[in-house]
Amino acid sequence: MRMTSTAGLMAALLATAAPATAAETLRVGDSFPVGHYIAENLAKVWMDRVTEKSGGEIKFEYFPSEQMGKAKDLLALTQSAALDVGYVGASYVSDKLPLSSVGELPEAFTTSCQGTKAFWKIAQPGGALDQAEFAPNGVRVLMVMVLPAYQIFTKDREITGADSFKGLKIRTTGGAKEIASKLLEAIPVQIPAPESREALSRGTLDALLFPNGSILPYEMQPFLKYATTGQNFGSFVVTYTISQQKWDSLTPEVQKVLAETGEETTLSACEVADQLDVSDREKIAAAGVKYVELPEADAKKVGDLMATVGDQWAADLEARGRPAKAILQAFRDAIE
Repeated sequence: MRMTSTAGLMAALLATAAPATAAETLRVGDSFPVGHYIAENLAKVWMDRVTEKSGGEIKFEYFPSEQMGKAKDLLALTQSAALDVGYVGASYVSDKLPLSSVGELPEAFTTSCQGTKAFWKIAQPGGALDQAEFAPNGVRVLMVMVLPAYQIFTKDREITGADSFKGLKIRTTGGAKEIASKLLEAIPVQIPAPESREALSRGTLDALLFPNGSILPYEMQPFLKYATTGQNFGSFVVTYTISQQKWDSLTPEVQKVLAETGEETTLSACEVADQLDVSDREKIAAAGVKYVELPEADAKKVGDLMATVGDQWAADLEARGRPAKAILQAFRDAIE
């Protein structure tokens, strides 16, 4: 009896001393070049915090710079378990995640954190967008970032007013920004960010719809002369997702660490994005790109055009049987 009692006590002590999480190594992949602020302040911070909070039990193998596949392929790689956690840019997979580009619309937010918090509310597990799109695709969102408002950067053409963009071959990511480009009478060309620099150098593009924070990491500034400022031509939604199948294979303790740290990092990363938007603009200007504020009448004209993008986007998707009006309203409510 004494031996049995002692054995039971030892088992209880060992159980108490066991780590809160089971050992796990997860493969994470994205398309961002080394040093890109999104990867540095979202994915890498998240991985470091998860490893720290788990006492080193959860570790990662990280594959940046499209090492595991092109940006457009990372959703499929995550769904197939080639990656455990993959970066998904909604516009790159608009055939599968068309509703997720709601965060890219030129809606009533002016900072990354305003857009990020609203998008997170509807995209996190249980949210309206999760139920309409992510869950049916077999993935769940771990963290997000809605970038600061996009501006137009031109290769040669001087920006003087609302008519300056007519006929320009302008880089977009499809969806909402394609609508915006057409309203400006530009020619939208859908090209992933990692391929845009070469497209500029070859003349495939005349201009970019890009955030300030991505110009320097992709080394675009040598090919640009002018840029807008103070406008909102939409944004871009960054998500890192995990397949539901992989999620279900993890222990509740591991799930808790991944989820809680994902939300925490989402909220901290958008603050960094807003700070960098200001400092990066200064660096880009110092590199020779001239920022231009549109004349008041032209700025109003552009703003009025952009205000129509959301409803047009929703109408187009509704015609394809997608509940875009409900998702757009949910996003607008979340912003408010």
